[in-house]
Amino acid sequence: MRDVVEAALKAADVSYDEPRPGAFLVKLPGQHKLATMTWLIVGEQVLHVEAFFCRQPDENHAEFYKWLLGRNGGMYGVHFSVDSVGDVYLVGRVPLAAVTDDEIDRLLGCVLTYSDDWFDRALELGFASSIRREWEWRAKRGESLANLQAFARFADPGRTDD
Repeated sequence: MRDVVEAALKAADVSYDEPRPGAFLVKLPGQHKLATMTWLIVGEQVLHVEAFFCRQPDENHAEFYKWLLGRNGGMYGVHFSVDSVGDVYLVGRVPLAAVTDDEIDRLLGCVLTYSDDWFDRALELGFASSIRREWEWRAKRGESLANLQAFARFADPGRTDD
């Protein structure tokens, strides 16, 4: 099964390492979240998929976790999960009998889509105050606001929407 995973990763032309036999750490480049590091671990009966999504929220915990749980029902292959401190991961398990090149490609595509497409909204829900402070700090010092533009509608106090 290790060979199937490795062949699929090569075919997908993604960057990866294999720190131990059967454990692949894949780098999925995104646009909103710059990279989603994803583990594919071949077990005795399943392929385990795990990707860090974001740390525990600073605020608005109930709404943040409710929003994540609301996504789980429509997801394929992986779902949102939290660890003991509240950090958020995308996790899934696929029976080895179902693991093919196409399935690995589909799983990685889902991980990247969920992570990248929903990252900004998660940050808005759980980290709005921090984002506003960062915006203000950068603006005062003339620092670049380029990577905060997705949050301008609520972080920029001078913004006027037409």
